[in-house]
Amino acid sequence: MNSFLRSCLGMTLAAGSIAASHAEVVNISPNGFQIRHEVQLNVTTDVAYEALVGQVGNWWNPSHTYTHDTRNLSIDARPGGCFCEKFPKGGGVEHMRVVYAAPGKALRMSGALGPMQSSGLAGSMSWDFIAPGMAETGQTGSKLVLTYSVGGYMLGGFEKMAPGANAMLEEQIKRYKNLVNTGKPE
Repeated sequence: MNSFLRSCLGMTLAAGSIAASHAEVVNISPNGFQIRHEVQLNVTTDVAYEALVGQVGNWWNPSHTYTHDTRNLSIDARPGGCFCEKFPKGGGVEHMRVVYAAPGKALRMSGALGPMQSSGLAGSMSWDFIAPGMAETGQTGSKLVLTYSVGGYMLGGFEKMAPGANAMLEEQIKRYKNLVNTGKPE
């Protein structure tokens, strides 16, 4: 993005008229893919982080769970902790494992989400919270940058899986952004 567009975006955000977002499949190759999403948030990095880990059941779409009930979701934000879903009659699923937790700064998890769990895949998902330089930009709030890199073996390759994973994560990020910015995920 050139400096003129960056400046205009900063002025628009400072005026509070929009919250910018950017999502894309950064790369697809025969052995994996990477997805990147960026959104502006109207809250501090500490509040944004707490909403991520403490309110996952409020922003995650229930259609992307095994139980279709987000009250069964939790994120234990500590190394070795679990982004898990419990099943009503016992058991559950580990969606991802927490490998790095820095409150207000970053959460990194490893694992393959949803249908990718049945393939020989490894994934790394990073949620990075960035506080803007107030004097430089005039912005308040924070920015979230989500990256999800997946690699390994998948029957049929990654060309079809990457766009689907991107669309699913884009939906989750929009719901998350809406929750932290307005109090409602829709």
